[in-house]
Amino acid sequence: MPGLLVIATLADGALSRSSLELVGGARALDQGLRSGVAAALLGHGSGLGDAAKALHQHGVASVYRVDHPALDVGQSDAYLRAAEQVAHRVSPDVILVSADTVGREVAPRLAHRLKAALVTECVELAAEGAEVVAKRQAYGGRALATYVVRRKPAVLSVKPRVLDAAIPAPVQGTVEDVAVDLEAQPPARVREVIKEKSEVGLEDANIVVGGGRGLGGPDGFAAVQALADVLGAAVGSSRPPADAGWVPISWQIGQTGKTIRPALYIAVGISGATQHVAGMAGSRTIVAINRDPEAPIFGIAHLGIVGDYREVIPPLIAKIKELKGQ
Repeated sequence: MPGLLVIATLADGALSRSSLELVGGARALDQGLRSGVAAALLGHGSGLGDAAKALHQHGVASVYRVDHPALDVGQSDAYLRAAEQVAHRVSPDVILVSADTVGREVAPRLAHRLKAALVTECVELAAEGAEVVAKRQAYGGRALATYVVRRKPAVLSVKPRVLDAAIPAPVQGTVEDVAVDLEAQPPARVREVIKEKSEVGLEDANIVVGGGRGLGGPDGFAAVQALADVLGAAVGSSRPPADAGWVPISWQIGQTGKTIRPALYIAVGISGATQHVAGMAGSRTIVAINRDPEAPIFGIAHLGIVGDYREVIPPLIAKIKELKGQ
């Protein structure tokens, strides 16, 4: 049996980006462990067929598919029971779970049921000999804690967007349909999912504009939104604006918020606290706009602009429109 099991799920009817990131992490581990990679594909509907093919295209030979109507958006209890039953079927050494809304609930409960080791919110994974080494943020993102996982099985939850998605590596694979015992009508159900405008695509956006406490209030986000609109970017925030209610909590980027890895991140009025940096340090290019020349954000920025955002953003928007011929 494969030693590495990825818990794969659907998003909008297709294999989720987080699942591909887990596959990428599992394949990297398998280069050292040489124990094989499998996936438990959990969900419901016609999208499972294409998702299984996508897993084969990305190097996963063995797919254990669970198709059940209870495996719907937000149903953590159903996903827990399905993952547990597949784990008993496969008996893997390591189980990888995305630390998303559902995965944060599933991982510790799954580890308890399997009497497994547990490391949550991992940001790095590596294999050293026959052991897995996992790293997670500690002290508000100021340090990394390193765990050598010696107990088997082990459940590792991985923060979304910290691992590279698997690159295509087609294999001839098999799909085994696994019958599981789930409640068709769980005690709690998600009736509706509402996404804020700036939340949509935030983690997958190629360009993100983030606003911080330096904007002075919720009205400051109008300038951030205007800059984002002209760039075709998503909007996020550091923790203080979210805590203050200036923006929805779902916009928060950081250790306790979302992790992003865009090609361009523009931080407007953000000081650069370690909690926020933990969620955006993987950005390929970081631009900081802040009136405080001593702000920590300038220590990690590739380009810094010292000045009041009210004076910087309007001419920046005008220049972008000029270059775009608008």
